Amino acid sequence: MTQTAALTGALTGLRSFPQRIILADGWVRRGVAFGCGALGALALPPFDFAPAMAAPLTAAVWLIDGSAARGARFGLAPLISAASAGWWLGFGYFLAGLWWLGAAMLVEADQFAWALPLAVLGLPAALALFPALGFAFSRLLWSSGSLRVFALAAGLGASEWLRGHVLTGFPWNDFGMALAGAGPLGQAASLIGLHGLDLAAIVIFSAPATIVDRPTGQRNFANGAARVAAVLLIAILAFGVFRLARNETEFVEGVKLRLMQPNLPQDAKFRPENGAEILRHYLALSDRATGPGRTGVADVTHLIWPESAFPYVLSREPQALSAIARAMQGKTLITGAARVEGDGGGRRGKIFNSIEVLQGDRIVSFYDKTHLVPFGEYLPLEGLLRPLGVSHLVPGIWDQGQGPRGLSAPGLPAIAPLICYEAIFPGEAAARDRGGDRPQLLLNLTNDGWFGKTTGPYQHFGQARLRAIEEGLPLIRVANTGISAIVDAYGRTLESLPLGEEGVIDGRLPKPAPETFFARHGSLVFPILWGLLVVVAGIGRWRD
Repeated sequence: MTQTAALTGALTGLRSFPQRIILADGWVRRGVAFGCGALGALALPPFDFAPAMAAPLTAAVWLIDGSAARGARFGLAPLISAASAGWWLGFGYFLAGLWWLGAAMLVEADQFAWALPLAVLGLPAALALFPALGFAFSRLLWSSGSLRVFALAAGLGASEWLRGHVLTGFPWNDFGMALAGAGPLGQAASLIGLHGLDLAAIVIFSAPATIVDRPTGQRNFANGAARVAAVLLIAILAFGVFRLARNETEFVEGVKLRLMQPNLPQDAKFRPENGAEILRHYLALSDRATGPGRTGVADVTHLIWPESAFPYVLSREPQALSAIARAMQGKTLITGAARVEGDGGGRRGKIFNSIEVLQGDRIVSFYDKTHLVPFGEYLPLEGLLRPLGVSHLVPGIWDQGQGPRGLSAPGLPAIAPLICYEAIFPGEAAARDRGGDRPQLLLNLTNDGWFGKTTGPYQHFGQARLRAIEEGLPLIRVANTGISAIVDAYGRTLESLPLGEEGVIDGRLPKPAPETFFARHGSLVFPILWGLLVVVAGIGRWRD
């Protein structure tokens, strides 16, 4: 009897838990939203504990339920209440997921420490406006039954899409990343991309709310949303397992890659006067023996260095070019570098954050970064903000390259180049002006040294890896401080170097997979799925 009573009490407590959230008010309601949002960050790299995403998304259902008590069904008060809960949940989620941005403000603390609160608190507060909007839109479609889960997916899914596009976009730590890092579940990105994963994740991780709360007129475990979520989860898992088991990694013949991770700090040592010493370090590390069959540069076909590898403009340093040519022994070097165009006559030319391909002492091809980082590489609303003392956070100001465009390197298939932040945008990684020809690999050069040994570089790598799955293309990623890796066209990491370590990776180039459904039809996937969710949520609203 004692055990039965204890079990009955536990079940009663579980069933009353949603009511406590629904009826919460004031700072208790805000605290619940903030705390559940923060817990959701555990579903992101490097933790990748996908079930943690259930905390913010089940709470979201009950918080919006609670907004119904704040006014008439079609009044303004429920929308404001829902938006407020969404803002607090988003603030907790983004604060816990993006706190590491503050590390960049401390690299040159004498200049940028003042911006630490803006990076750590201001950006999460601004990004939280998107889930606030998503909650308000969901409330417009809300119903009392299990179909309200689809209203949440429609509202939050739309706000995540907007976050990825408004003001050049910032699709970092989308809710769908909980599935992207969960083994075979991430393979669904080859069909529906990141924003499709957002919709799937919201349905899957919010459905438990409809199991526990037992809506009026429905039996426990007997509602449509829970069944749909269960079927969806099983289908995604089965597809991922089948896709990975059916496709082994194949390699391009005759290509031997060496990736160099120098692990240089972003401090006062990275200055032009130290350029010769930095280059000597690169060349020595690049020629390091890693085994009997890899004694150095002589045993590879292509050497790859990270983004912004030099504290000077490489094309203006003939001694550096000559030293590289001697060390390369006729092999090809692909490196990040600053590139200047149209300089002279006392005028400042354009300065690009670029990838350059070297044969001997000649730069034979290049790519200029097109998607610049706001406040990092350019200052948005410069005419308004600069007079207020706001400046960009890296030395110099970069110009935007002409894109999208590919990169060619002798001995390699067509390359889709991605510099740093460019790897986070779904549907753009392999965007083509390339005469319709599909690139055969993704090349991501980055420098995450600004963020130290925090969660940020892991999140960045996770998003770059997801682009490989979406496009069905192998990813070659070279990062100054890590994580450098060779990833196959199915997102499997074949070789990698940990964060914060110096070293080289020797490996072969994986072949691309057949063109994915997302690569062919990605622009249609999200609007079709989102439209279906709106229709289903509308049916639930109409039935109420």
